[in-house]
Amino acid sequence: MNEAITNPPAVDPLTLNLRDIHLPDPVSWWPVSAGWWLVFVSVLLLLITIFVIRKIYKSRQLKRDINSEIERIKKQFTHDQDKSQLAKSLSILLRRASISFYPAKDIAGLTGQNWLTLLDQTNAKPLNDFQFQSDIGKALIYAPYQSENSLADYDSSALIQLCESWLLSSHNRPLS
Repeated sequence: MNEAITNPPAVDPLTLNLRDIHLPDPVSWWPVSAGWWLVFVSVLLLLITIFVIRKIYKSRQLKRDINSEIERIKKQFTHDQDKSQLAKSLSILLRRASISFYPAKDIAGLTGQNWLTLLDQTNAKPLNDFQFQSDIGKALIYAPYQSENSLADYDSSALIQLCESWLLSSHNRPLS
């Protein structure tokens, strides 16, 4: 017995049914481990947060710009008392703001009564007696082209108040 253990019988290697060494399959990139899911979700949340903050900042920047422009127009008017220039400056500011608030509409080409109608339609906080289609609002159309003597009847403080209420209101109302 001892002899059989120390001297194994001669075996032909071709007759043995041995398999070659098999390596494991390469590690697949899918499914991703939990750590990578956390990284992916964190990056996604970071991008969404940056987008929202940027959107909020831009909307507030527009309000800040409008406020500073209104104050500049008021100071200029108190200094000059030029009603024609006041109406012209307010009209330009209203048009610039409306193009910013409603970029998909063709607002830049509106003139006259159509322009005043659009301002009244989009006014979220209309004042009691003041509308853009009233005599006060019509000053935006006619005042820049009239002489200073013929402007005595238009109320500059009411026009400023009307334009301010439109400019500082939220413009989420859809245009019809």
